[in-house]
Amino acid sequence: MGFRRGPHYNRGRVLVDLVVENYAVVERARVAFHQGLNVLTGETGSGKSLVVDALALLFGGRASAEMVRSGSERARVSGIFEPAGDAGLNLFLAEAGVEIEDGELLLEREVYANGKSRAFAGGRSVTAGFLRSIAPYLGDIHGQNDQQQLFAPSFQMGLLDRFGQAVELAAEVRDAYEAWAGCKREIAEMEASEQERLRLADLWTFQKREIEEAAPRAGEDGELENERRVLKNVARLQESASAAYTALYDAPESAFSQLRSALRRIEELSRIDSTLGGIVEPLRSAAIAVDEASTALAGYLSRLEADPGRLDAVEERLAALDKLRRKYGSTLEQVLEFLEKVRADLEAVEHSNERRDALAKRQAAAESRFRDSSARLGAERRAAAALLEKKLEQELAALALGGTRFRVVVEQADWSPQGADRVEFLVSANAGEEPRPLDRVASGGELSRIALALKTCAGERDGASVEARTLVFDEVDAGIGGAVAETVGRRLKRLAASHQILCVTHLPQVASFADHHYRVEKRELKGRTVAEVEELSVDERRREIGRMLSGQRVTEEALRQAEQLIRMSSRH
Repeated sequence: MGFRRGPHYNRGRVLVDLVVENYAVVERARVAFHQGLNVLTGETGSGKSLVVDALALLFGGRASAEMVRSGSERARVSGIFEPAGDAGLNLFLAEAGVEIEDGELLLEREVYANGKSRAFAGGRSVTAGFLRSIAPYLGDIHGQNDQQQLFAPSFQMGLLDRFGQAVELAAEVRDAYEAWAGCKREIAEMEASEQERLRLADLWTFQKREIEEAAPRAGEDGELENERRVLKNVARLQESASAAYTALYDAPESAFSQLRSALRRIEELSRIDSTLGGIVEPLRSAAIAVDEASTALAGYLSRLEADPGRLDAVEERLAALDKLRRKYGSTLEQVLEFLEKVRADLEAVEHSNERRDALAKRQAAAESRFRDSSARLGAERRAAAALLEKKLEQELAALALGGTRFRVVVEQADWSPQGADRVEFLVSANAGEEPRPLDRVASGGELSRIALALKTCAGERDGASVEARTLVFDEVDAGIGGAVAETVGRRLKRLAASHQILCVTHLPQVASFADHHYRVEKRELKGRTVAEVEELSVDERRREIGRMLSGQRVTEEALRQAEQLIRMSSRH
């Protein structure tokens, strides 16, 4: 699949570039997408949906060995996105250590021939689950096999809140619930551990008293170990220190006497030969140093004396400290840290009633906020549900799904971060049938049009307030034609005012509304089938729509019809 940048390239959209390598019949492709409505067309079997499948892989879709091009070791897909500054996305990325550089987020996925895969975000290794988590911030894929999100109750509730312009109130409900649930959880944990904490309090009290009575000091054991060695070796120390003192100072031939004698002789000589003056000062310093060392040794000797009583006291103190270390830490520093922890635990027990009372007050306040805000949110959801039902049925009628009944069920439910409601979308595609959940009734093509109708309705209510995302519609026009196809194109164009739209279509009526048109085709290269895609110029676009109107042989009449289609679409 080759790439050629078209004449309308510009920045500022959500998906900037998509690079696909060794994926199915794609050898290498780089496709630049733009703001507005991006349409991909091509003959049946040309590989139009490969771009959608590659993007699905970046959104955390399942990887398989069949994706790897024959003869290649791995397939690779990468996409550069320009996120719209969503605070939730920024927080999610920051917690994972993923950075947005120069306003762009790079996502990558590699699939190996053995079926294993790797994923990256911002150059950091991540899981496919991580990609699935950030995908809703970046875009949605609605195709024949990608309708799971539309079935999710959380998605349906979120869309209803957006349609009802209740997103801020929903956030208020979530905050109140989390505060209430957090207090409730802490109280339950306190009550569950209360008996155990009271039992441990007796142990903590004993441990605290034992350590405090011993009153250890950090580093005390090291000082005592040295003192014990001295007391055990007094005689040897006295003998050696006394000999050293005699050699330095006390003997007639002591070092001090020899230095003093040498110093006097050098001083006499220096008065005759001044060049010897440099020797005088070092000798004088040496004599002073020996004198000071001798004085220190004399003081040391005066303090040395055998003291069996002191030795016993030191031995006893070291044994007490060793006992503390065996029980509470390998060092006295760790013993003292243990003491601080025990004090904190005892204080927590003593003030547990106060803590529980404070938590109960906070829980009651959060419960009151939750009851009030969830009640208001439920009322807004019910009002929005009635309006959404009406508007969506109108949209579906224009999309060749006339007679389809759409119901939004809002019922009371257990408390949750989403409030005290349960939301479910029901549809009946045939007269006389009761509305049922979407996944049990609608076909793939119908789901794509329902998704388009929902996005259109929500987008009209959101206006500019909703963050732009990439919305992908694969074969949204399946099973329709004529005026209905024109309506689908018009709806996509309207939705493209607030979102980036990627649409795979086989209908010229839809393609004529494109802001940017891409053609996908297969050809044989060096004996192998390859798929190529290129962004079309104005004239190339006219010829492609002409081909869609007339078939492989593009007639002048088809070109005139194509030009008329494009001109009529540009008026909307």
